[in-house]
Amino acid sequence: MQDEHFMKLAIEEAKKAEALKEVPIGAVLVHDGKVISKGYNLRETTQRSITHAEIMVIDQACEALQTWRLEEATLYVTLEPCPMCAGAIIQSRIKKVVYGAKDPKAGCAGTLMNILQDSRFNHQTEVVSGIMEEECGELLSSFFKKLRQQKKEKKLRESNS
Repeated sequence: MQDEHFMKLAIEEAKKAEALKEVPIGAVLVHDGKVISKGYNLRETTQRSITHAEIMVIDQACEALQTWRLEEATLYVTLEPCPMCAGAIIQSRIKKVVYGAKDPKAGCAGTLMNILQDSRFNHQTEVVSGIMEEECGELLSSFFKKLRQQKKEKKLRESNS
């Protein structure tokens, strides 16, 4: 139940990204039962490859808690972390990651590989997947469907000009 509560907050963040025409991925970081930071993808807005939702909330949490060690924190994110974000999660020592939708193209919390639980690293993270998976997946599916439709319509307009 608690996982669903925080995932709903992450979904709210994802919808903020969508409103900016960003890929709708949202995240919240919880420490001692409280939301310490929240954010969403800003890659298109910033034109910086590192401004994924997870990186944004990790950075904000480190600043808020005045430490890079987030050992008692739980990260909620609407999409399975990519390799970059999984690395940041390991480096910041996050205790647990809860995600919604699997990422078949870049998922590094169990789909393509599992960086978060690889014992060769000096830290492993508990992973819980599939929390509100349908809602999280639908946000992404509908976003990309609209994007493809817009590209198709633009191409059609250009060919008619």
